[in-house]
Order: sequence, then C-alpha cells, then structure tokens
Amino acid sequence: MKIYPTPDYWDEAKIALKKRDKTLKKIIDSYHGETMALRGDAFFTLARSITGQQISVKAADSVWKKLQKGVGNITPDIIANTDSSILRSCGLSTQKVLYLHALANHFLENKKRIKHWPKMTDQDIIDELTGIKGIGRWTAEMFLIFGLGRPDVFPIADLGLLKGIYRHYNKGKKMPVHEVSALGERWQPWRTVATWYLWRALDPLPVAY
Repeated sequence: MKIYPTPDYWDEAKIALKKRDKTLKKIIDSYHGETMALRGDAFFTLARSITGQQISVKAADSVWKKLQKGVGNITPDIIANTDSSILRSCGLSTQKVLYLHALANHFLENKKRIKHWPKMTDQDIIDELTGIKGIGRWTAEMFLIFGLGRPDVFPIADLGLLKGIYRHYNKGKKMPVHEVSALGERWQPWRTVATWYLWRALDPLPVAY
C-alpha cells in the first residue's frame, strides 16, 4: 500500500491550535498519530473531489473504488477516452461523468499551465478551477487542501465541517455564518488542520481526496 506524506507544517499547527482552542485540543488528542495525507496528484485529487460532491464520505469512497476497478489508473488520458456508459456503471451520475470528462480535457489541453499551480495563490487557483465545468468553490478548496497541502483553507460551505462545528461548539444547533467565520479566524493560519480534525471527529473514515 502506498504511503502518502503528511504536510510538513502539521505538528506546528497542532501545537498552535491546541494552545488557543480547548475544544479542538480534545479532538486532536483523540486522534493521536493520525494525520492528513497529501496525494500530490492534481488530477486524482480533483477527480475524487468531483466524485464526492454532495454525497457522504462513505458513499464517495464506494463509488471511487468502483471507478478504479472499472477503468484502472485514474489519469486524464484514461478518463477522457472512457465511454460515458462505463463511467456511469461505476455509480457516477450523468452530470458527474460530464464533469470528469471536462476535467480530463482541461488537463490534456493545459499541461504547461497546470505545472504553475503550486506557485499560484489560493484565490488564483480557485478562480481558475471554477472556470472548469463542474468545479465549484468547494471542489477547488478540496484540491487546495489535499492536492497542494495549503495550510489555511476554510471550506465554510462544507456540510461536514459545519456539522462538526455545530456539534462541538453549539450543542448541535446551527450557527450564523458570521459566527462560523469568526471561529475560523481563531484558527488562522492553520484552518486546514482544524477542518481536517473536525471532519475526522465526524466520520468513521478519514476524509481523503
């Protein structure tokens, strides 16, 4: 089994977050030794993020495994040349099949541009990615987190993150957006790490894209 690296800032971020947030400290300590894994494969991460749009972590994992079994390696060339019916048979909706084909074609047509992504700002990457059919801000944020390992991403519209925040900071009750945003500001510049641990406390499987 391939072992994926942990972001080099992870330990520093944990120490800082535990000092400033007692609630988060309890969560982090509950998952001692567990960390986020960086894929280092832009297409893989974005394709998996599209697969996981608007479904549970468990459901997304199931569809992804079927996709890997059905087509083999998940690469732009393979996805671009795989018939839509085969992709749908793996559990993907017609819409997500269109999105995956659009993503694959973007990668094949913009190879030089994609190589510059690691040097671009978070917002510039979000702006570019959301120009691809089927990729919204959430999917772009998942790429920043799991593909590029950016340390301060706060996907404020993510349902899992919001559920975790409501559960641990407001007795399960919803909170206004401005309160959620203010909570996130407390975690800067390590909001990616705080987000990951809130996800981890919510799902039996670690979130991975």
